[in-house]
Amino acid sequence: MTKTNKGSVPAAQDFDREFRAQLAQMTAGIAPMAFTSAWADWAMHLALSPARRLELRQELVERASDTWAFALRALAGQPLPPDDHFEGPADRRFAGAAWSQWPFNVYARAYQNSAALLHEAVQGVGGVTDYHAQLMEFAVRMLLDASSPANYLGSNPELLTLTQAEQGQNLVRGVQNWLEDLHHTVEGTAPAGAEAFEVGKTVAVTPGKVVFRNELIELIQYEPTTTSTHAEPLLVVPAWIMKYYILDLSPRNSLVKYLVDQGHTVFMISWKNPDERDRELGMDDYVDKGFRAALDAVTAIVPKRKVHAVGYCIGGTLLAIGAAALARDDDARLASVTMFAAQTDFSEPGELAFFINPSQLALLEATMHRKGVLESRQMGGAFALLRSQDLVWQPIVNNYLKGQRDPMIDLMAWNADGTRMPWRMHTEYLYRLYLDNELATNRFPVGGQRVRLSDIDLPMFVVGTETDHVAPWKSVYKTDNLVRSDDFTFLLTSGGHNAGIVCGPVHPKRHYRMKTRRLKDPYLAPEDWIEAATKHEGSWWPAWQQWLVQHSGGQVKPPALGAPRKGYEVIDDAPGRYVRQR
Repeated sequence: MTKTNKGSVPAAQDFDREFRAQLAQMTAGIAPMAFTSAWADWAMHLALSPARRLELRQELVERASDTWAFALRALAGQPLPPDDHFEGPADRRFAGAAWSQWPFNVYARAYQNSAALLHEAVQGVGGVTDYHAQLMEFAVRMLLDASSPANYLGSNPELLTLTQAEQGQNLVRGVQNWLEDLHHTVEGTAPAGAEAFEVGKTVAVTPGKVVFRNELIELIQYEPTTTSTHAEPLLVVPAWIMKYYILDLSPRNSLVKYLVDQGHTVFMISWKNPDERDRELGMDDYVDKGFRAALDAVTAIVPKRKVHAVGYCIGGTLLAIGAAALARDDDARLASVTMFAAQTDFSEPGELAFFINPSQLALLEATMHRKGVLESRQMGGAFALLRSQDLVWQPIVNNYLKGQRDPMIDLMAWNADGTRMPWRMHTEYLYRLYLDNELATNRFPVGGQRVRLSDIDLPMFVVGTETDHVAPWKSVYKTDNLVRSDDFTFLLTSGGHNAGIVCGPVHPKRHYRMKTRRLKDPYLAPEDWIEAATKHEGSWWPAWQQWLVQHSGGQVKPPALGAPRKGYEVIDDAPGRYVRQR
């Protein structure tokens, strides 16, 4: 009997995982219980709030009356913009002159009033948890993005005019585009146009050598382009949810090339694209076989020099973990820490709240456990939902109704070149960091011992982006409260999670704010920081590069590529082997 009971626990776990994996297949990975619970929470508290119900009824009457009044005015036949005397922000999708004609202006006005009413309905209901309120807002946004009259041929005057002018040829091209995209999806190949951006030929072309390889990383050392270099090398820890060459795209917007041309010795981690055999790789492996192994190589190749460490996205989170572990172990090899769009406090996941809940994570974990990895298309689909209007519906309209292909650029091609993630690592990352927030609360273990971010007292440069849907800048800013750096610079740049970081050294349409904080300085809330920080026009790259120079020693002779006598031979040309793995 005892033996049976002991064996029943893993059997029950396996059954539960298999059930959840099957459910995930049927629901496209979305946990229905999360939305059911959110709706029940909202509906129950709304039922218990007669004053709020009265406000919403009044709002409904006012919005409906506005739509009818607008329709009567529009029937006069004169052009009338949909946002004429509209109470609320105008929708940019209806800005064209064609939307001022009847009946399309009425469609747009009715949609805007419905959108305003629905957003109002899910906000301000007392007693609803913040998480459920975020889920309801997310569900409303998905519904509204899908139901916009701009998305459909019959209700979009611009599409109807185009179709008439081209005698339907736009729709013929749209069908051809759809068939082409379907073929790429079924075959698992890159989207149309991505073939123009080949790794090692048009992107990831900064010259360098692979000087170290293990079962998880390759380490690239880039060739110098200056006669002397700054004494301290840079070690870049990119995210492993996508390939490293987002930081080495076309030469005009390659951060690696820019740094090398400014006289910095740059080392880059290139992560392996894991498969089902790597399912047991965990966060400790990414610290030890990734960050620590790379740091060992860098300090062997460039001895007696401290290292400027740079981390991007989840790579920045790993860098913070690694830096805290080094501080715990009295390892003083780092000169500074730079983090791009990277979180250390996950108490407010922002728009990612939809994915960061026990029901959703249980489905995701079950799917990953079955396959051993999380496929890149699952992660890409999840992030597309966060910006469904820009990443789902607008491309549908452009490609299939207008018959117009958006020109492929290097950043888009990189985005389509995804990677997988091991089951254990990603499960630990989601549960321990996002759900339980162990890193910010000094409970995250490395090598069996907890680390504390407050042990980090190095100079730090942290970058957030204004419209980041993945790592909201106010969350990134929280790092300031967790570390003990007496030289902490926070920079906020325009743009999103990727385009805000990869902006090139010259960008007339970008701006940024920057301010340095000392330990003696009083804390500034994000809103106060915005007011206090100095605004600059252009790319933020030169400002960071100057900060690196200020925190570096003098100029020295460029180091040799690799160190064969220490076991770090040149084993391949950049960009190496791992970045080409499918």
